[in-house]
Amino acid sequence: MQHQYLSANGIRLHYVTEGEGPLMLFLHGFPEFWYSWRHQIGEFSKNYKVVAVDLRGYNESDKPTAKAAYAMSELVKDVEGVIKALGYEDCVLVAHDWGGAIAWQFAYAYPNLITRLIVLNIPHPAKFAAGLRTFRQLKRSWYIAFFQLPAIPERMLKKNNYKAIRAVFRDSAINPNAFTEKDLDALVEAAAKPGALTGMLNYYRNLSIKTLKQKTEGKLTVPTLMIWGEEDAALGKELSEGTEDYVADLTLRYIPNCSHWVQQEQPVLVNQYIREFLT
Repeated sequence: MQHQYLSANGIRLHYVTEGEGPLMLFLHGFPEFWYSWRHQIGEFSKNYKVVAVDLRGYNESDKPTAKAAYAMSELVKDVEGVIKALGYEDCVLVAHDWGGAIAWQFAYAYPNLITRLIVLNIPHPAKFAAGLRTFRQLKRSWYIAFFQLPAIPERMLKKNNYKAIRAVFRDSAINPNAFTEKDLDALVEAAAKPGALTGMLNYYRNLSIKTLKQKTEGKLTVPTLMIWGEEDAALGKELSEGTEDYVADLTLRYIPNCSHWVQQEQPVLVNQYIREFLT
């Protein structure tokens, strides 16, 4: 894998790349970085130019200090900037969690720049917005309101040498072998970069039901694969149900006994479903 930087939307983004061919662009979630796709990069570089970025605010990418720099509109422009800076006209877009939230918005804004959309354990914005109006999902999503507080979330995540970062992966995974100590060390090291915690939390500080639904009306026409680990502690399986009302060409694959960290916990099955969808 090669580590490189590019300028997109006025900031510098770090990414890893491997392979040649059509572009396959990977967007990670919270509190991760490009490393979340370590089980997919080699697999799909056989047929694609695989690029896994550090989203703005994360790991080696630039970390603007203003909260407004992490508004969804800016995050969507980053993806456009990456595709164009790499010299491509379109891509297969693969995204998880917060990366998936960006990917949904990007697919509506720039459908011509995506040949296939693949989202993992992140609901369609309209489904998520509806879910946040129910007590069941509000109870699961308590952390969203907490992360919007100033300063306190940073202190909590730093406490005891980033114990909470380790716990969010290790303790919620159904497969006890999903994360090695080396994996957890890498995730903590990325989160501990100066400015990284505030950068990643600023995604939540710009989040509201209104921004979730922004510019996502109508049926999405991009062929879409949704993969869902059924034992997601943060996002209920019911948020995936009814997605066909918003996506014209949807393939839905559930993975039982699997947590939110689906591509890291069940990489063989995730890779199989992605390859079947692409072929």
